[in-house]
Amino acid sequence: MFLAKNLGLLAGALASLASVAFVPGNAAAQGAVTKGGTLIYLEQQTHTNLYPPAGGFYPNGGVLNQITDKLTYQNPKTLEIEPWIAESWTVNADATEYTFKLRPGVTFSDGTPVDAAAVAKNFDIYGLGDKALKHPVSEVITNYKGSEVVDPLTVKFFFTKPSVGFLQGTSVIGSGLVSLKTLALPFDALGDATKIIGSGPFVVKSEVLGRELVMEARKDYKWGPAKLAHQGRANLDGIKYVVTPEDSVRIGALLAGQAQIIRQVQAYDEKQVQSKGFVIYAPSTRGINNSVVFRPDNPLVSDIRVRQALLHAVNAKEIVATLFSANYPQAKSIIASTAQGYVDQSAKLTYDPALAAKLLDEAGWTMGPKGLRQKDGKELVLTAYESLPQPQNKETLQLVAQQWAKVGVKLNVLAGDAGSRIADSLDPLKTPVAPAMVGRADPDVIRSQYYPTTRNVLMQKGGISNKVQTFVDDKLNGLLEAIAAETDPAKRIALVGEVQAYVIDQGYTIPIFEEPQAFAASPKVKDFAFEAVGRPAFYTVWLAPK
Repeated sequence: MFLAKNLGLLAGALASLASVAFVPGNAAAQGAVTKGGTLIYLEQQTHTNLYPPAGGFYPNGGVLNQITDKLTYQNPKTLEIEPWIAESWTVNADATEYTFKLRPGVTFSDGTPVDAAAVAKNFDIYGLGDKALKHPVSEVITNYKGSEVVDPLTVKFFFTKPSVGFLQGTSVIGSGLVSLKTLALPFDALGDATKIIGSGPFVVKSEVLGRELVMEARKDYKWGPAKLAHQGRANLDGIKYVVTPEDSVRIGALLAGQAQIIRQVQAYDEKQVQSKGFVIYAPSTRGINNSVVFRPDNPLVSDIRVRQALLHAVNAKEIVATLFSANYPQAKSIIASTAQGYVDQSAKLTYDPALAAKLLDEAGWTMGPKGLRQKDGKELVLTAYESLPQPQNKETLQLVAQQWAKVGVKLNVLAGDAGSRIADSLDPLKTPVAPAMVGRADPDVIRSQYYPTTRNVLMQKGGISNKVQTFVDDKLNGLLEAIAAETDPAKRIALVGEVQAYVIDQGYTIPIFEEPQAFAASPKVKDFAFEAVGRPAFYTVWLAPK
């Protein structure tokens, strides 16, 4: 990954991008789509591992969404599940058996068929993991038992308990279909994009790890989502990804015409981009809001009164007004207002420093001589690591720190190297506070975020950590399991509302804002699309000559 550390490097980076500027294809009739050309796309961070269930990291998803197809397609406008590689499907009454009829003639880019055997192998690994190859279980698949190949184009999946979110789970980045050759590779080998063989509209041509990736359109592609207006091969000839960490370089390259799309546009750059005639896209991630979460195993935040006090000491309205734009609505619950099952919890999220002080007093934390709360000889000093993928996360946490300081609580915001940040973030005793968010357009996203065996943001006992935890919330976990298994849609949505209220009542989470994925694009870019939680889809994109 290159880092532009001074003006000389900034200029050099821009100059290097100039050599790959867009060259349009043959001009089409006025009003028709212009075919051809290579899209230059600037990504803030390099992708990590491209095992599809690891696609939740947005740079990973931005790659996987172009080279893999899914069994189903979630319409980003209606959120309905539509046919894609699966022509049709049936689900039994208790959601423990799913049968999919596959589209004929689909192949991976290595020429092997996307048939029932290949699809079954994909989901057996995603649903059960592979210890020998170190493939983890997908967080979007619950209670998976196994598969059956009924015939070459029919596959059936079985679950030990109801798995209501599975159908939607077949539409997400984490369920992208890859060839048997890719599935046979160990997890550690899948950071190389050239090893990911999918059936998508683009294939990886070359990669310089951590710097750039080149894709080319697959000329024989003809199996896009069934209801899309565009069918056949992609309109573009190719895509060139360039990892460009510096915000100023991405903006400068876009405005200079040396790139057509950039990801992670900071809110403070939006007006500049729009004033030059460029377009901001900010699709919702429709899942867990950008939040601060607590790890109750840490004795400093184990008392519910402390957590509730810190919740009421946060002025989310001030944070949004100071750092963000209208594309980042203030959060009114733990999930976005665009999410399924959203219930407005804003009455429980009031900024009330007097109440915060009262709760801290009741918890035995009294104001000390240095303006810090203290108890039993200890000061109320907490630590959090910034999250690089989240927009202006360092600045957000620093504002939270300023607000907490007003009630006598200190928050240290650390950057840290990758190793220490990951290790310490798994240790509640070192990191009692953490930023969090996750996108998914299904109620099961709440289970993914809080359940011990998935993301486990509260660091409950039974999850992945480098320390032995003691904290567990059986009531919360029971509700999360019920969301995953409830087959009655109305009852499932009611459970989603119950969890939202419970998590806030317990002071586990402080929602700050609804996080979009923010892109900026040249006005030449037409038909730029996104999957249901904001990852870019370049299949339909075309570039106007002027």
